[in-house]
Amino acid sequence: MMPIAVHFEYRTGLRHIVLRDVRLAGSWDDQGRPSAQWSSVPMEPFVADDGCPAFRATVRLDDAAQGATLRWSVTTATDAGTVSAMPTEQSVGSSSDQHREFVLRGADQVERYHLTHCRRLGANPVFGDDGERVRFAVWAPNARTVELVRATLSGPNNEKGGYIFDDGRDVDTATAMHRDDDGVWTTVAAELPGGGAWSDYDHTLYMYRITRDDGTIAYRTDLFSRCQIGSGNVDPARGPSWCGCRKSLDGTKSCSVVVDPARITKAFESCVFPETEWTPEEAFWRDEYDPANPVPRRLEDLIIYELHVDGLAAGRGPRGTLKDAMAFLPYLRRLGVNAVELMPLAEYEGWASWGYGSSHYLAIEYAGGGRDQFKWFVRECHRHGIAVIMDVVYNHYIADAERAEWAYDSTAPERNIWYWYEGRPQDYSFPEGGYIDNDSTGWAPRFWEENVRKLFISSAAMLVDEFHVDGFRVDQTTSLHAYAKLHADGRPANGARIFGQKFLREWTRTMRLVRPDVILIAEDHSGWPAVTQPTAAGGLGFDAAWYAEFYHQLVGDATNDSARARLLKFAGYGDDRPLNMTWFAGTLAASTHGHVVYHESHDEAGNSSYEENGHKVYSARTIVTAVNGAPLVGATRGFAEARTRVIAALGLLGPATPMFFMGEEVGAREPYRYNDFIGHREDFEALAEGEGARLLAFYRAVIALRRGSAALRSHALDILHVHDANRVLAVRRADAGQELVVVASLNNHAFADGYRIQHPLLADGSWREVLNSDAAAFGGGGLENIGPVASGHGALTVRLAANTVAVLQRV
Repeated sequence: MMPIAVHFEYRTGLRHIVLRDVRLAGSWDDQGRPSAQWSSVPMEPFVADDGCPAFRATVRLDDAAQGATLRWSVTTATDAGTVSAMPTEQSVGSSSDQHREFVLRGADQVERYHLTHCRRLGANPVFGDDGERVRFAVWAPNARTVELVRATLSGPNNEKGGYIFDDGRDVDTATAMHRDDDGVWTTVAAELPGGGAWSDYDHTLYMYRITRDDGTIAYRTDLFSRCQIGSGNVDPARGPSWCGCRKSLDGTKSCSVVVDPARITKAFESCVFPETEWTPEEAFWRDEYDPANPVPRRLEDLIIYELHVDGLAAGRGPRGTLKDAMAFLPYLRRLGVNAVELMPLAEYEGWASWGYGSSHYLAIEYAGGGRDQFKWFVRECHRHGIAVIMDVVYNHYIADAERAEWAYDSTAPERNIWYWYEGRPQDYSFPEGGYIDNDSTGWAPRFWEENVRKLFISSAAMLVDEFHVDGFRVDQTTSLHAYAKLHADGRPANGARIFGQKFLREWTRTMRLVRPDVILIAEDHSGWPAVTQPTAAGGLGFDAAWYAEFYHQLVGDATNDSARARLLKFAGYGDDRPLNMTWFAGTLAASTHGHVVYHESHDEAGNSSYEENGHKVYSARTIVTAVNGAPLVGATRGFAEARTRVIAALGLLGPATPMFFMGEEVGAREPYRYNDFIGHREDFEALAEGEGARLLAFYRAVIALRRGSAALRSHALDILHVHDANRVLAVRRADAGQELVVVASLNNHAFADGYRIQHPLLADGSWREVLNSDAAAFGGGGLENIGPVASGHGALTVRLAANTVAVLQRV
């Protein structure tokens, strides 16, 4: 009998990933016989037809094992040791095993694993002896047939078109696609007009015409599209008002566009479409970094500025764009922040949105500038020494996903491939009963499908590989692993929760393979320790989680929960009531590891509300909460700024990674609500030259202090003193030979003769004040600690103005 040759391929789908010592392991011995003891062989690197690194090995297996189910996996060497190069787990809820299975069938069998689908699905270049060709591929397992349909643009500068109607109008050409065993439909180059030469298809428009399982026809965009044409909010199917212009289209409904991911526009802005002047990516990224301004790579070193691109350009344009964000970077550099966290930029719904209803996860919203301008923005951030963290949304899709995820290849709810549906419609009194709610604005994704998980994983991998993004903040991870419930009756959907955890583990593992130092942050409010534990230990693998409890204890204007200190909210009443500094001290101590803390975020800057005494109370910007909405004039403005400085310092000088929302540094006061933020934008740079100048000076000083101090960037923290009636908190930050004491007071009266702090950790010595928020430069009254301050017998006495923070360093 002859042994059976089985060819194994590991494909990355990423052009720049680096994997070392890649090896194939399988459930057979060195004679090719099935074995409980796995054998291992090295894999040969090669460049796949998609132009990306890949690895292969051939193993000869005993033909007596034909019909047997065998397992295989791939490993790679990392600085932390050998790890699995297959982040994907078995699609069984209870299993976290990372291997593939196959049935041994016959000679020259090929088994293939795709780390990502970045170059497997969508419109991608393929390389061969006949040159560069285009290949279209789409997952539609329930479809009877799938056709690639193309559209053309017309008019001056190709301004007309960009949409295909459901009756087939504006279809220019149609090409049948072919199905494989995995439900993926692919084009054959020879069958495409012109033989599929890439140059003939670059920047052309396309969709898929799908004959669904019930015979109905649906026109669907490519969910792996890297570009959706249109930067407006018009859906021609909803009315006759479309002008026919491509720019006015809602990109979630319009045609997909073929683009070459290996090229970037030579100029930031182009006057023609399609663009004609390009730069190869290698040349574009060559001078990405400035050695004098290194980009931070450790979570502990970050000071994060949460930025919403749409919210820029106040008084200058109808909405903010990446051009405005580029122009804003010198301001951010002067401020001193070294990371921007961008609210979502993946293709999203309509006009002027926060972006949390994504439709096409590999496309950058054209209304803000699109994919090429985003690359320019990232490069410019890096030249300024600023890391780029992307906010990404995986807990739901756009609410109106017609022409995107909705009923992609079937009208049957249980076969709605991108959405989780339990059982069959007849199990419920209404057809929607089987969908999953998870406290988001749409049904939950169908995470039991590996291809659904790979959509989100591939989109993030693309952002790292092609856009050089430094990290991510994943929206509402609690919706994925904890909140899922059946729409019919609200009972827990435990299967969806388990697969949500599986997805998050796969996602973090993949990101670590793509870039080991990528920064991964979860917006997670569950308090579950596993969120920041390594996947090897059963955790989800994040570096940190947003710590909302910090905000609720420190500011607290988004809830009337009596279990929260709500320091600023109660201080804002202006009386002398005791504040629960003790509760906040406990929260501060709990934030030392694995947390991002903030005194303001987009969620709380006017978007939250609660009922109190029969009326609705809305959250607000920090400076507004500091005086509970009183007019910010005269002495009231002074109190507001003083309290705001204290609140900002408690976040920026604590042991967790600090973040704050744009405009906080200049006292932005307008509510930033998801539904009307466009009308409440503020010109931060103008505020910096006017009434926000003093607050900005303080932010710059406290940020510089943190960046220049290893102790302040560390997780080290000791609570030295808490007094609720005096409204005073003192902490010690000591590390790397440095020792600092931070004393914060929200008392409305000064301790001009000194405030005594007693603690055994306060060894005898001398201290000098390195920051005082009451300094005249910050708008304070100038009650500072001039000259050395001595500590003795475990005591330190510090002069404190009303509503102030003082920082002393041991000398």
